[in-house]
Amino acid sequence: MAIVRFIVRRLLAMLVLLFVISFLVFSLLYLAPGSAIDVLLKNVPRNPETVAALTAKYHLDEPFITQYWIWLQGALRLDFGESIQTTLPVTGEILARLPVTVFLAIYAFAIEMAIGLGVGVLAALRQRSVADRGLVALTVVGLSTPAFVSGVFLLYVFSVALGWFPAFGAGEGFLDRLWHLTLPAFSLAIVGSAFVVKHVRAAVLAVLDQDYVTFARARGISRSKVLFQYVLRNAMIPILGVSAMVLAFLLIGAVFIEVTFSINGMGSLVVKAANSQDLPMIQGVAIFIALIVMGFNLLADLAYLAADPRVRNRTLA
Repeated sequence: MAIVRFIVRRLLAMLVLLFVISFLVFSLLYLAPGSAIDVLLKNVPRNPETVAALTAKYHLDEPFITQYWIWLQGALRLDFGESIQTTLPVTGEILARLPVTVFLAIYAFAIEMAIGLGVGVLAALRQRSVADRGLVALTVVGLSTPAFVSGVFLLYVFSVALGWFPAFGAGEGFLDRLWHLTLPAFSLAIVGSAFVVKHVRAAVLAVLDQDYVTFARARGISRSKVLFQYVLRNAMIPILGVSAMVLAFLLIGAVFIEVTFSINGMGSLVVKAANSQDLPMIQGVAIFIALIVMGFNLLADLAYLAADPRVRNRTLA
């Protein structure tokens, strides 16, 4: 029952936060320069009848709060209206692109954690050595490299020069999609893996200085058992706390990577919507991304509670 109460409290907090985000997104687009009528009639002859029909359809003659309330009622049913660019339902367009972006984010997250854990542990175990300093320098380079820059570099080397991977598209089927999204996932994971390396190294070094690690070594326990049973088990606890941040960064970084590799995901969708001033699409994508990020945060918190009994007892008390 304690864990159920915790989840219910978190869900209620997520609903409040989602309401605030929706209000801010709607307000910013409402205050943006230009008129919604100008956007809707961008390539269509303007006449009084058409202007009146669009004003009534989108409730543009209503006060701001009334417009937001009408939009919020639809948003609660995941109905964000029709896209100005394609005239198709916004929700349908988003759900058609969402699986590609989620697949790319999870793929990049797996690469990040594999590289981050391996390199971070190695750097911590080789503290103050040449290898440690070299790995730390590489993390600085990785953190300083924008995702689209690494994407263009990997695209040229492995697609254009070597021809090992496809240059664009998301592929069809699991294995084909895995092959097509390998370069985008690595491009997206470079910055995140450097971030994970930094935190893993610091967490492992903090655990190595603990008395119970020293006592375990003094008892003659093997080096590998000390590493996996004592060090990594406790060092992973703070890493779980940053995992949600890493996933959120991946969703944001996917905007640039999907455009670079011509992938029809959420990133390319929001870029096209911004270029065409497709306000309903921008609003829908913003809410869906907020939902995904908050969902990942909740999963990370639950994993943190499962991994650390001290936090679990304190939180659920």
